[in-house]
Amino acid sequence: MPVNLDKPQKWKHDIARSVDMYNDWFIKFAPKAFRETRVQTTIDVTETLKRTNNLSKIDPSVIKTYPEILPTLRMSTCPPLAVDRLIGLAGVSPNVVKKIDKEKKLPTRITESKLNSELRKVCAIIEQMADPDIFVWLSRSDPASDEEIYRAATIVADRLCGAVANPIIRNAQEKRQLATIKSWLERRNYHHLPTGHGAKFNEMKPGTFSFRMNVPVTLNDAKQVNIPIDAVVMPKTASEEELPIFFEAKSAGDYTNVNKRRKEEAIKMSQLRHTYGDKIQFNLFLCGYFDSGYLGYEAAEGIDWVWEHRIGDFTKFGL
Repeated sequence: MPVNLDKPQKWKHDIARSVDMYNDWFIKFAPKAFRETRVQTTIDVTETLKRTNNLSKIDPSVIKTYPEILPTLRMSTCPPLAVDRLIGLAGVSPNVVKKIDKEKKLPTRITESKLNSELRKVCAIIEQMADPDIFVWLSRSDPASDEEIYRAATIVADRLCGAVANPIIRNAQEKRQLATIKSWLERRNYHHLPTGHGAKFNEMKPGTFSFRMNVPVTLNDAKQVNIPIDAVVMPKTASEEELPIFFEAKSAGDYTNVNKRRKEEAIKMSQLRHTYGDKIQFNLFLCGYFDSGYLGYEAAEGIDWVWEHRIGDFTKFGL
């Protein structure tokens, strides 16, 4: 039975309350989440400076040994370099740089000599464009002081965190949402199955729940893949043949981004139905900027939701 998808007369009020709830959280907690990440990132940048002798020794060997340092090196130039800009300036293979930068791994389908050649070009660009206003010691003979190193590390850390600010906030919000679901369920005597508990989603006992479970689905070409589900809950009243209820935790700080990504849930729902039939229950747990266009799109796909500001609606799903 529909809970919220068939009640458009309530959407406007719920959207306003959801936006208010998100904004309140953002003002109180987002700066803290960002600062905590920046502190750790500063430590990581300082380690990169040590490994490169305070940016005076950038060569293929250091990148091959510590491939995770490339994003820091990109943010150490003036101006900071995006991945594609670095590729263009260095004139190197996109696959080499993207593999190292995104996956923190060296490419395998390349000879050692070719990899060294490509990395030498990357290092030359980094050295040539290293920001002299940050790394003030590069233009003099005296070594860098501890204060100068710390100051440079914090500036580069700010650049790195600024480039991924939205994911930092989104990850913090997702953790908070899942903690909220966990608290609500445990107050009703549901038992949490921790990661690695061993039970498959369709083997869960009534009154249990788990987070970030992989659920296998069969695609149209008969290929089977796993899709991650944020929250999987087996109602206390579930019969032996029933499947658990799935929930995706969704938060958003603006309207534009959610409408770009709204097809993701529809694709998951389609894959789940194709594999397990129309009785599968896939729903959303929403907090933030979700407008009528987004809600209407999901409702048309048969996807229902619970607003975080009205979390008691979980009971209407039989929980």
